Amino acid sequence: MISLAALAALAGEHAADLDLPVAPLLVGDREVDTDERAAVMGVVNLSGDSSYRDSVATTHASAVRRGKVLAAQGADVVDVGAESSQAVAAKVGADEQVGRLVPVVRELAGAGVVVSVESYEPPVVAACLEAGARMVNLTGSDQDAAMFDLAAEHGASVVLCHVHGPHARDLDGSDVDTDPFPRMLDDFGRRLDDARARGVRSAAVDPGLGFGFRLDDKRARRRHQTAVLLASFRLRRLGVPVCQSLPHAFELFEDQYRTAEGMFAVLAHLGGVGLHRTHEVPHVVAVLEAMRELPVRTDDV
Repeated sequence: MISLAALAALAGEHAADLDLPVAPLLVGDREVDTDERAAVMGVVNLSGDSSYRDSVATTHASAVRRGKVLAAQGADVVDVGAESSQAVAAKVGADEQVGRLVPVVRELAGAGVVVSVESYEPPVVAACLEAGARMVNLTGSDQDAAMFDLAAEHGASVVLCHVHGPHARDLDGSDVDTDPFPRMLDDFGRRLDDARARGVRSAAVDPGLGFGFRLDDKRARRRHQTAVLLASFRLRRLGVPVCQSLPHAFELFEDQYRTAEGMFAVLAHLGGVGLHRTHEVPHVVAVLEAMRELPVRTDDV
């Protein structure tokens, strides 16, 4: 159960990490201090296999329209992807991904929208960066060198997802640790060093809540995701913002599932998350605005 006492105990156990500084996140041409104001990443899925139906765009026109709407609703960056990360979903080849993504990226970028591309394929990322994408949401780790070189060449930011292997589709939940943070700190630290050495200017790290935590017991999965969200500040020692993909928890929220990501945004904010990836942009933007506005103590009123 989440309680003030439990939150205080978590903060006390890892007090040295709470206030460590993190670098600003480069979002397009802006440097965003994510401690001052968390950034929001909206989602456009060009794959019909994506689990969150409300984010699916089945045509070029609908994808562009959704991207523009998300930006107008307050998304700092719009993340586009053409292949579902679900293990049962059909694989989409690199050429087909390029064909779907590039026209959307080009039109959104031309309209002033900051675009992120979610991929693990260097040719897909290269084509999307050429088309105007400004961020790489890297959902694999086998091609780090090529991805970092591409990002550096185009001055793009990189979000490193905690994915061991070529892509998230290969993960089966076997790498879910009771305490995943020591492993994440080691893995992210090594990858960030490589990214910086290759000229990447700006990066964030993502524990991959939507990927590797494929536990058979879905409620156990939500408990694990919640614990990681609340302890995200433990990654601050890496010196970069933390990105989290907010869970939607269909099995907990049932017909109210569209409110789930707003609730998890509260937990993520308490955990020090700097970049919230969400399918429900206006809801999460409103929640974060309220979290910034409302005080904790009466002497702050």
